[in-house]
Amino acid sequence: MKNIVILISGGGSNMAAIVNAAQRECWQEKWGARVAAVISNKAQAQGLVFAARQGIATAVLEHQSFDSRQAFDAALSQLIDRYDEPGQPALVVLAGFMRILTPGFVNHYAGRLINIHPSLLPAFPGLHTHRRAIEAGCKLAGATVHQVTAEVDCGAILAQAAVPLLPGDSPETLAARVLTQEHLIYPQAIARLLEER
Repeated sequence: MKNIVILISGGGSNMAAIVNAAQRECWQEKWGARVAAVISNKAQAQGLVFAARQGIATAVLEHQSFDSRQAFDAALSQLIDRYDEPGQPALVVLAGFMRILTPGFVNHYAGRLINIHPSLLPAFPGLHTHRRAIEAGCKLAGATVHQVTAEVDCGAILAQAAVPLLPGDSPETLAARVLTQEHLIYPQAIARLLEER
């Protein structure tokens, strides 16, 4: 079984899109893959409610309970690795997980850790991507699925989708339009990885 563990911090709309695609496209029958667990660093994350309703294991590991980023990431690794028999999941998927991960954590899941970023990388890594795209006068914005490396938003690009910037766009209206594309390309990118493996 290729277990997928998804990390969230909030509403989990990308997580829900992945779970729905896995069910609709029969990932378990095709590739022996399933979303095994959804983990959040925030107990109030609404995405946990959705995951639990789908019969997916959920867990909370609050980062405020740890003295350092390294201690949190070590505990998070131990928790993630419980969801696979050989000791490690096939994929760890960041879906609105609002934490910068330590190099040790990233190295532990090298080649199996992926994220989605709301810009057309390499443009606008980091925060406030929509505001920055508008201020720069871009004609296009979008989203990128990428491998996670120790350097933020710099891993190999797995998928991208572009949307036009429209006259009068605000960061909020642009974010909403980009999010619809995120919900399409993230499950597609995961499906391709599963098929390749």
